[in-house]
Amino acid sequence: MDSGVPPTESRPPAVDGRIPLAVVVAARDGRVSHWSTGARRLFGPTREEAVGCPAADLLPVSGALAQDDTYPAHGDGPALDASPARSAPYPTAGWARLRTGAGRRAVLWWAYPLTGPGDQGLLVLATDADPLRRHPVTRTDGPHPGPALRPVRVTPGFGPHTAFPGAGELARGLPEILPSVSVHEANRIVAQVLDLGYPLLEFSHHQRVPVTPDWGVPRRPGRRTVPVPPVPGSAGDTGTPADLEYAAVRERLEFLNEVSGRIGSSLDLARTIQEVSAAVVPRFTDVAGTYLREQVIAGEGFPDGPPDTTTLWHRVAVEHVDPPGRWDDVVPVGESMPFPEDTPFFRCMTTGEPVLVPRISDAMGTAIAARFEKRDIRPLINGRSMLVVPLKARTVVLGFMILLRHPGRAEFHDMDRVTGAELAARAGLVLDNARMYTHQENLAETLQDSMLPRITPGTPGCDIATRYLPGTSLGRVGGDWFDSVRLPGSRVALVVGDVMGHGLNAAAMMGQLRTAVQTMAALDLPPARLLRTLDDLAQRLGDTYLATCLYAVYDPVGHTLDLANAGHVPPVLVRAADGRAELLELPTGAPIGVGGVPFESVRVPVAPGDRLVMCTDGLVEVRGQDIGTGLATLCASAAHPAASMDDACDTIIRALNPRGGRKDDVALLMARLGGIPADAVATWELAREPRSAPRARRLVRRRLSEWRLSPVAEAVEQVVGELVANAVRHGDGARVGVRLVRADTVQCEVSDQGHGLPSLVADGRGLRVVGALSREWGSRRTGEGKAVWCEVPLP
Repeated sequence: MDSGVPPTESRPPAVDGRIPLAVVVAARDGRVSHWSTGARRLFGPTREEAVGCPAADLLPVSGALAQDDTYPAHGDGPALDASPARSAPYPTAGWARLRTGAGRRAVLWWAYPLTGPGDQGLLVLATDADPLRRHPVTRTDGPHPGPALRPVRVTPGFGPHTAFPGAGELARGLPEILPSVSVHEANRIVAQVLDLGYPLLEFSHHQRVPVTPDWGVPRRPGRRTVPVPPVPGSAGDTGTPADLEYAAVRERLEFLNEVSGRIGSSLDLARTIQEVSAAVVPRFTDVAGTYLREQVIAGEGFPDGPPDTTTLWHRVAVEHVDPPGRWDDVVPVGESMPFPEDTPFFRCMTTGEPVLVPRISDAMGTAIAARFEKRDIRPLINGRSMLVVPLKARTVVLGFMILLRHPGRAEFHDMDRVTGAELAARAGLVLDNARMYTHQENLAETLQDSMLPRITPGTPGCDIATRYLPGTSLGRVGGDWFDSVRLPGSRVALVVGDVMGHGLNAAAMMGQLRTAVQTMAALDLPPARLLRTLDDLAQRLGDTYLATCLYAVYDPVGHTLDLANAGHVPPVLVRAADGRAELLELPTGAPIGVGGVPFESVRVPVAPGDRLVMCTDGLVEVRGQDIGTGLATLCASAAHPAASMDDACDTIIRALNPRGGRKDDVALLMARLGGIPADAVATWELAREPRSAPRARRLVRRRLSEWRLSPVAEAVEQVVGELVANAVRHGDGARVGVRLVRADTVQCEVSDQGHGLPSLVADGRGLRVVGALSREWGSRRTGEGKAVWCEVPLP
C-alpha cells in the first residue's frame, strides 16, 4: 500500500517514534529555567533570550486546530498552561497552533507537573506535528507489526513504558532530554515521568509508539580512524606480534605527523583550538572537548599557581561525530565551570598527566556525574572509553582535552595514552604560541587605544568625527594619531600626525609628540610657532624622531582656519555652499625632526557648514600608484553627501580602502565647521578707566536678559566686573575689550594691550572670585596684548 513518501526521501523523522523534541522547564514562579536547542528550533528564541522570561510568553500556542484528515476529529487536547501554579496535578497533552512569521503550524505537546525539593515546576515536551502526516511510521505493537499506513489522525498520549519492547532503553534514554540538573534531580524527574506515564504517539490505526528523541541531524561521515591491531591468533591476525606492533607504531607516528601539519597554521587562538579539535575527531576519538583556563582565553599572562576546585575552565570547543543536539544542551560551548575533586578531569589538571579510563561503567558514570551539581553527564559518558590529556606549556597546565570513544569502538589503551600525551604536548605548544601572540596583541591594542584621544564629538561651533585603522600586516601598533584641543575664545585646535615607522617605537614617539602638542596648544601658540617648537623638541629627543604633522586652529566666531603643515598630506575643505571639495594649498614644511626649516601659517576663511578633512598618508598612498590618484579619490569621496559625520567618514574609508587590506595605519579626522551665530556673540570696547567696571556689569546684565540667561546673570556680572577692574588696574593701553559668547557655557573674555599675564599672587582677590564662580579660567597672549577668559556653566 502506498505510504505517500518517495522511496528516495531521507530518513523520516517519525520512524520508530523518533521525533525532534523541544524541551522546556518552567520554574515554580512560571519563568523558564531550561530551554533546549530543540526549543530554539521550534519556537524561535535563543537560550539566552528565553531563560528567565515567563514561559507563557514564549510558548505561543492557542486554539483548536482546523479539522482535516490528519487531526483528531474531536479537535485538540486541553489548552497548554505554562504556569506551574495553575497546571493540573496530572500530566496533560494536546494539539495546538504555533504562530510564526511564516504562518501557523501544528504542534503537539506533553506537560508534566514536577514535585519535590527542586525549583522545577513544569516539564514541557513539544514537537512539530506537520511532518507526521507526510511520513509513515513503523508499528511496534499489535497483531501485525511492520510498516503502517500514512496516518490520518495523530494525538499525543501517555502510557506505561513497560508495555513496549526495550523498556529499559526507553528509561535510560530519558536523561538525554532532561535539563542540566544533578544526578539526584535527574533520577527524581525520570521517576516522576515514568510514574505519570511515558509520552506516546497514538495514531488513527490504533498504533501506540513511544517517543524517543531525534536530534534532527544525522551523524556526519568521518575520516578513517586509527586502526587497532588484531589480537594475535585471531581471525584478523596476519602477521607476527612484532609486525603488528611495528605497524601500529608506524600508524601512530603517521597520525601524529599529520596532526602536527594540520595545527598551528595560524596564531589566532580560536582557530588554533578548532584545528586541534578537528584533527583528532574521528580518526583518534569520537568526541573531543577542549577546556582552557581563564587567563589563556583572556590573552593574559601565564596562569599563576596550580589549578584547584575554584579554577574556572572555559569550554572552548566540542568536536564529535554525534548529532549535535546531544551535546549542545548539556555541555554548551562557551560555558565556564570548575571541576570537582575525585574526578578524572581534576586529577589530570592537577597532576599534568594523562588519565585513562578503559570503559566507564554505569556505577563509575554515576559516581563521576554525582560530583557535578547542575548537570547529569551520564548519558554522555556511560559505556564509553575515556582519555583525559593535559595541554601543557613549560610544565604549566593551560587546559585539557576530554577524549571519548563510542561503546562499539576499541577502548583506549596504554599506547593510546602515549599517543594522546604526545598529541597534547604538541597542541599545548601551539596553544601557548597562540596565547602569547594574543597576549602581545592585546597589549599592543591597549597601548594604542590608550594613546588615541577620546574626542568629544560636539564642541561649540564644531562637530568632529574620527576613524583609526591599524595596519593589517605590520602589527597593530603604529605612529598615526589625531587630536582636538579646546582653546580659549571658543576656538578648537585640530591635529593629525604620523610618526615614521611602525611598532612600539613609533607608538612611543607618537605618545611623546602628542603630549607635547597638547601642552603647546594649551599655551595658545600660533600654528607655525607650535610646529617650530615641536621640531626643536624632536631634535633634542634624538635623531630618530621624524614625523609629519598638520595643525589647524578653527575660530567659530571669526569663521577662519589658521593652518600650518610639516610635511603632511594636505587637508581637504568641502564647501557647504556648492558641495565642492578642494585640496588646500599650504606651504609644505619639512617633517618634524629635520630641523632648520621654517614653518608658515595660512589663514583660510570658511563658512558655517564647511567640512575639513585631515588624514594620514596611509589612507591615500598605495604602492605602485601615484599619490595624486588617492588625493583625487579623497576629494571625491569627501564631497559625497552623507546623513551624518560618521557616515561621511565611512564613505571615505570605503572609497579608499575597499578591501581593508592596507598595510599602513590610517588616521582620519573630519570636522564640520558650524560656527557660532552672530547673535550669540556680544562685544564691547570700553575706556580703560575705573567706571568701566560697573558699566560692563550693566551691559552684561542687559545682554544676558536678551539671551534669557538671567539665572547666571549675577555670576557672569561679577566675573566680568572683576576682570575689567583687573585690566584697568594692571593692564596697559587706552581701551579694554569685553566679549561674551553663548554656547554650551557663557564664555567671557576681557582683553587689553598689556603683555604681562595675570597671576593669583599679583591679582589674588579678583582672580580667586573668578575661579570660584567659573568652571575654568585662563589667559593668553594676543597680537595686541593679552586676554583673560573664563567659562561660567549654564544651569
